[in-house]
Amino acid sequence: MGVKTLLLLLVALEVRLAAGGQNGRSMPGSPTNISRDDRGLQQVVLATAYSFNNQSNDAFLFKPSTVHRAQRQVVKGVRYIVDLDVSRTICRKRDHNDHDLSKCDFQPEGRLQQTFRCHSDVWSIPWTHEMKILDFVCKSMKPAEDPGSDAST
Repeated sequence: MGVKTLLLLLVALEVRLAAGGQNGRSMPGSPTNISRDDRGLQQVVLATAYSFNNQSNDAFLFKPSTVHRAQRQVVKGVRYIVDLDVSRTICRKRDHNDHDLSKCDFQPEGRLQQTFRCHSDVWSIPWTHEMKILDFVCKSMKPAEDPGSDAST
């Protein structure tokens, strides 16, 4: 096979992949939607909640309450793009040094109930057991009349 033939095959493949991406199919290497039951996603969601708790000055711990969107992209590891809610629990930070969120119930409806909508972009490198949070932004779900309700973490 000559160099020209190989070059034509590569160009044809690139055109076909680009066309596939435009028809609603995912292209290799592009983010794809994943199940909320994905094991890697569960680890990322917990890491996001721990990061939120470490950066928050709140007296209570927060834990994930809803995952709205989850995508995974394979790039020298796995990149997770997640939109989720974290909600205040009844567990006080000072009383829970182990930070086991599974033991913490959510705040009941009322004055202490609080939820943040978060966007997280996390890079996981499983073979080195590393996880890096690339982007993490949260906004309070409180009514708009509260001027101090936005919190970027």
